[in-house]
Amino acid sequence: MEGLESKKMLLNIFRGMANSPAVLDAYLKFSGALKEGKLDGKTRESIALAVSQVNRSDYCLAAHTAIGKQAGLDDRAMRDARLGRSSDKKTNGAVVLARQLISTQGHVTDADIAAARSAGLDDGDIAEVAAHVALTVFTNYFNHLNQTEVDFPKVPMEVG
Repeated sequence: MEGLESKKMLLNIFRGMANSPAVLDAYLKFSGALKEGKLDGKTRESIALAVSQVNRSDYCLAAHTAIGKQAGLDDRAMRDARLGRSSDKKTNGAVVLARQLISTQGHVTDADIAAARSAGLDDGDIAEVAAHVALTVFTNYFNHLNQTEVDFPKVPMEVG
């Protein structure tokens, strides 16, 4: 999970991915490249929480809750992200677009893009939202397939 690659403990997701060095390498390169992008850590983690909620990934919800706290998200911001919203205008635009990408399988409308732009996202930001959605879908699906044991503090699936 982004932000935790340098920890001493080997996370269960990485143990699973290491069964194929190509998979682990691809994940690390993709997440590393996106970390150098335009979107800040709070926005990246908000996208990951929004997508992981839709995909009901217990592993990724737990991981991105922990990483979200490290990025500076408070409990309310993480709850909002899981519900597909944010009090920050630009982050809200990113999270709403991310959820639209998931719900439409990438077939967003011109109105969806216009709403993202109106929230302050430029073409680079929009491209990064799509990339973060793709990365999060990959880890969500990988953890479902791998039945990865959660090695973060667990969070409830339902947002209350």
